[in-house]
Amino acid sequence: MTDAPNLRQAALDYHAFPKPGKLEIRATKPLANGRDLARAYSPGVAEACLEIKSDPSTAALYTTRANLVGVVTNGTAVLGLGNIGALASKPVMEGKAVLFKKFANIDCFDIELNENDPEKLAELVCALEPTFGAINLEDIKAPDCFTVEKICRERMNIPVFHDDQHGTAIVVGAAVKNALFVAKKKFEDIKIVSTGGGAAGIACLNMLLKLGVKRENVWLCDIHGLVYKGREVDMNPIKTEYAQKSDLRSLEDVIGGADLFLGLSGPGVLTPEMVQKMAPRPVIFALANPTPEIMPDLVRNVAPDAIIATGRSDFPNQVNNVLCFPFIFRGALDVGATTINDEMKIACIDGIAALARATTSAEAAAAYQGEQLTFGADYLIPKPFDPRLIGVVSSAVAKAAMETGVATRPIEDLDAYRHKLDSSVFKSALLMRPVFDAARAAPRRIVFAEGEDERVLRAAQAMVEETSERPILIGRPDVIERRIEKAGLTIRLGETVDLVNPENDPRYRDYWETYHHLMARRGVSPDIARAIMRTNTTAIGAVMVYREEADSLICGTFGEFRWHLNYIEQVLGRDGKRPHGALSLMILEDGPLFIADTQVHLHPTPEQIAEIAIGAARHVRRFGLEPKIAFCSQSQFGNQGEGSGKRLRAAIRMLDEGNHNFCYEGEMNIDTALDADLRNRLLPSNRMEGAANVLVFAHADAASGVRNILKIKGGGLEVGPILMGMGNRAHIVSSSITARGLLNVGAIAGTPVTEYG
Repeated sequence: MTDAPNLRQAALDYHAFPKPGKLEIRATKPLANGRDLARAYSPGVAEACLEIKSDPSTAALYTTRANLVGVVTNGTAVLGLGNIGALASKPVMEGKAVLFKKFANIDCFDIELNENDPEKLAELVCALEPTFGAINLEDIKAPDCFTVEKICRERMNIPVFHDDQHGTAIVVGAAVKNALFVAKKKFEDIKIVSTGGGAAGIACLNMLLKLGVKRENVWLCDIHGLVYKGREVDMNPIKTEYAQKSDLRSLEDVIGGADLFLGLSGPGVLTPEMVQKMAPRPVIFALANPTPEIMPDLVRNVAPDAIIATGRSDFPNQVNNVLCFPFIFRGALDVGATTINDEMKIACIDGIAALARATTSAEAAAAYQGEQLTFGADYLIPKPFDPRLIGVVSSAVAKAAMETGVATRPIEDLDAYRHKLDSSVFKSALLMRPVFDAARAAPRRIVFAEGEDERVLRAAQAMVEETSERPILIGRPDVIERRIEKAGLTIRLGETVDLVNPENDPRYRDYWETYHHLMARRGVSPDIARAIMRTNTTAIGAVMVYREEADSLICGTFGEFRWHLNYIEQVLGRDGKRPHGALSLMILEDGPLFIADTQVHLHPTPEQIAEIAIGAARHVRRFGLEPKIAFCSQSQFGNQGEGSGKRLRAAIRMLDEGNHNFCYEGEMNIDTALDADLRNRLLPSNRMEGAANVLVFAHADAASGVRNILKIKGGGLEVGPILMGMGNRAHIVSSSITARGLLNVGAIAGTPVTEYG
């Protein structure tokens, strides 16, 4: 375990290097010459200024305001550190801005103000309205935070959201909603005992009332004991609303029969003896940080069936505001909301709670390896790195804003909006839409050779949910069922997915006899055929496709590409079908780029290069794109007589002799292919406009190297490889593929074989 001094130094180094702080400002427009400068600043900038003066709503079009949040604090209640002042709070506010950007692509300025008078602080915040699309108040002590927020909400025409209050309340609301679902209890029936009369605690109680809890069933305690009618010590109007008419005075006095303990106070407040007095199947939210009101193991000792949440990441059910604030602001900003109202907050709660009850995403599972992410007592709310949060929660918030009349820029198509949000985290989503649409329109049976792999199981789950395809898994049923249960998936063998058990399947004899028939004159005896059909899942899948018991095979999650290719060629390489090449789609920040041939031909002939280009053009059109194919080499338009350029020029001549309806050019360097200005200087008569979107190489080493550099260093997301020439009957993926990648290849395989080779 890392000791405290090392942890402290590591945290300081993180903030100091390679440059101080966690934020920087980057330009979104080019500023490379005098023309750019004249548009960005004087005189061109005046045009944008005049448009905004004429119509203030156009600020959302000509400036960053509609995507800019101000994170504002005076540093009077920072984390568990207390009143450390505005300057010392800056690392926290920078961190908050980083979370906005990471989880919802919202830009932020952090603003730390030396002002402790709440009314004056509110005045300063209100004066910032022209700069921001929304304000996130942060780490302002109670009760000042209530005053600041009230004034700002009344005077400002943009959302003002005190995250310590409402963000906590929303996440607590979602977690309590699901905890009661698990415990089979209802909001209107439960007794709540809460510790902590600060901003977060009161906001949580207010939200629970909106969800159906009865005020008379809420017992609020603070450091002085029960908040009761007539108490004068440390009271304010907010606490007074929860004062009970009672002779009881302490937490221990009121905890009996409580269904929910809600702690936002300090360590050790709740004892095991108090837990024993609570109602059966108690729900305990001990949210003090870093040490909760009671440690989960102490609860388990006296109430093994308790449902527990904390504010810590090393226990299940971490109540973390990052589940809320990026996504509620995303929805609010996108519709130009003038405020964040209760309906938007409840929509946020419902979205978060529903997502936890759904199947866990493969991306969240990868980010939290080793954790059980199945809905239940230990998984009440989604993990922050679940990429579905932005689509589910932000679209629900936007919808609520429009329905309640606070949206100034309503969204016409909410489904399209949600797809756009998803595509911001699933980089392949937008590009893959036409492929998925085709897959939904034509139900096909996709067989996965490595059916026991968790990535395959998650992909099969997503296929059942998102397409009309029927997954077939090859593997041992007991192993698959255990892994389905562990992953919290809802697919069921024989119901939503089919199974082939290599160890015991009634079709075994049919399969080995088919394989022997195909391979009898290639040295395969009946004994070898029997052994292969017991042990080689790729061969089994290929036989299934050959026998028309499946439409397409996906394999390769482990093992070497050419090993899998050997069995696919043996079984399916007939009737004019043979591998022409492997095509990888790389999704980059500035758009898609296809690379071929990365796997099949190590040193392709001119004829094979021409086939690769024809196949690539056909497949690129599946994604709704028009192919522009560049033949890439060290040689440039004939300046080298030998080497790869010679084979590429021969391939181009073959294409020129045919009647092909796609653009191609070469041979040329990669930079020439991607830079139209450079290409036009070198060969003004070239036949390609703009940048190429397909790079074809004459060496597999070159193609594979470019593909891997783009993936590892360029941040590219790979879709594929797509095996060309096999009539869409088989695809061999790479061993590093993700569940999302398998789903994408499954959608590609789900297109009818008659359309693409």
